[in-house]
Amino acid sequence: MEVGALALTIGLVCAAYSVAMSLAGGFLRRRDWVASAEHAAYATWGLTLIAVAWLLNALVSHDFNMEYVASYSSTTLPWNYTVTALWGGQQGSLLFWLLILTSVTAVVLLQNRERNRDLMPYVTAVLMTTSVFFLVLLNFVTPPFQRLAFTPAEGRDLNPLLQNYWMQIHPPSLYIGFVSCAVPFAFGIAALVTGKLGDVWIRTTRRWTLFAWFFLSLGNLFGAEWAYLVLGWGGYWAWDPVENAAFMPWLTCTAFLHSVMIQEKKNMLKVWNMVLVILTFLLTIFGTFLTRSGVISSVHSFTQSGLGPFFIGFLAIAAVISLALLLWRLPQLKSENELDSLVSRESTFLFNNLVLVGIAFAVFWGTVFPVLSEWVRGVKITVGPPFFNKVNAPLGLILLFLTGVGPLIAWRRAGWQSVRRNLVPPFAVGFASGVVLLAAGMRSYWGLISFPTAVFVLAGIVMEYYRGVRARQAVIGENPLVALVHLIGKNRRRYGGYIIHIGVVMMFAAITGTSVFKQEQQVTLSTSQTFAIGGYTLRYDGIEQESTPHIAYLRAKITVLQGDKVVDVLKPEKRFYKKPEQPTTEVAIRSTLGADLYLVLGSFDDATQLATFLAYVNPLVSFLWWGGVVIALGTVITMLPGGVTARETAMAAGRFGDRVVVE
Repeated sequence: MEVGALALTIGLVCAAYSVAMSLAGGFLRRRDWVASAEHAAYATWGLTLIAVAWLLNALVSHDFNMEYVASYSSTTLPWNYTVTALWGGQQGSLLFWLLILTSVTAVVLLQNRERNRDLMPYVTAVLMTTSVFFLVLLNFVTPPFQRLAFTPAEGRDLNPLLQNYWMQIHPPSLYIGFVSCAVPFAFGIAALVTGKLGDVWIRTTRRWTLFAWFFLSLGNLFGAEWAYLVLGWGGYWAWDPVENAAFMPWLTCTAFLHSVMIQEKKNMLKVWNMVLVILTFLLTIFGTFLTRSGVISSVHSFTQSGLGPFFIGFLAIAAVISLALLLWRLPQLKSENELDSLVSRESTFLFNNLVLVGIAFAVFWGTVFPVLSEWVRGVKITVGPPFFNKVNAPLGLILLFLTGVGPLIAWRRAGWQSVRRNLVPPFAVGFASGVVLLAAGMRSYWGLISFPTAVFVLAGIVMEYYRGVRARQAVIGENPLVALVHLIGKNRRRYGGYIIHIGVVMMFAAITGTSVFKQEQQVTLSTSQTFAIGGYTLRYDGIEQESTPHIAYLRAKITVLQGDKVVDVLKPEKRFYKKPEQPTTEVAIRSTLGADLYLVLGSFDDATQLATFLAYVNPLVSFLWWGGVVIALGTVITMLPGGVTARETAMAAGRFGDRVVVE
């Protein structure tokens, strides 16, 4: 037996033992059994690591007698893509997923060696049950270490669409985000089993939830960047079923991060928060089912396989057990307080949650409806971007507005005088920006709503920072830059959250710009002919050809002019990957802060020397990527340990009107 296969077999035994001993030890209060279960979990991690190392060694050494290696690599494949072939196929991606899951489990066990001991047996059992599921698949359904009856001279190569930088980091980021969602789920289930339903499990998993959200955000952003650069259609998000599968857990995780603050401060929404944690985990499994079942067609999905029933079965079992535990503990989850007023921060967070879950439901329904229609009526009804855009665009704008309102309203009950004082200035700035845009000639109603709303949110955030800095200057005497740094450092959760909101505003600006003001043109040119788009003149200067053992290149040379000045030379390509005999498109982009000039070589006729190009001007798209950077920065700040102390609060407290601005 292969070393890797043997490691997976023993790993399954260890994982199953860990589940059994965790449950038995928890119910019978046998600490020695619980410790034994945790040791088995560590052993499962080590055995999974051995299996991954064995598969990686086979890939790097080009062991084409192994079916997986022959299917997803070749001798001409660059070494970095040879490594990423680990998650380029069905079996390897499941093994990589298992590695992340067992690694996360090991970290959770180490973190909680001396704390949460009543919860940990059940936390271990939940995480290791998930590991058992993946180990069963890897041992019996889709084993990664199968051998061929013969040894091919060459492999079939990695899918050319995956031979891109962003595909080296997009799947790992998304997998880490998906898997990390299992941690708050495990603690939530443990709280339901033990009846310890206070906020201990919430506080224990707060950083894990942020960690999961961070990588879900990065994974979605990296996937959008890959689609933008590789697929050659001028966009970055097409509401593809697999894109939707990654987006839905992000939405519910975002909702949980906001609503959990209400539970911490007001001891409310306990049931709602538990539902969100469960729903987020179930959506990660559902997304994995969509990607690997073959029930949907997507450039992101794996080929048709028999994994669908297994994932649906696991999803159903997890949902039934979670719902049963939730109903059992429902009397103990009743809120101890009620909303004092609709005009309060709690209310805006609740509305925020309803909108986020509403978007998630709309995305879910649009994703599964074609499958359901085919099952019920035998006819597959396509649900495309127009549906998703029509439903989610208004909800997104409401969400953006609430992003601006929430931080400016006090907890419990906000007086109308306080509301006017805190909302009127940023609202006036947003309204003024709308007037300026209207006077400048903008007539798109989406643009005239979205951009002023974004300005309103940004103005509110700037006002919050300004008040905090001024208060520190007045009370402590710090200079503005030092006061800003200390303001963020002393309340990282609040002000890091504001930075995240700035990134969200930037992304909304990018989405609005590319949706409303995008230009596109298709032209067929002979050498030296020109065409104009977006203030540029583009001249076609001929075709270059190049061939390597791995790829043949057909590259057009386009000179970009503004007036009579040459500002760039773009070279869009057609590539032909020799091993799989598959063509791809490589776009060329001139990127500025204001807009991207995006150029695609559509086709080339060797006989007539005519080339067809698709050209796009995507306004503000760079704000999407930079917004992602800002969100990542804000999330890192929010996750950092430390915060405000009581003494520092007393020293730095200052009031502007009736709101404390230094906490």
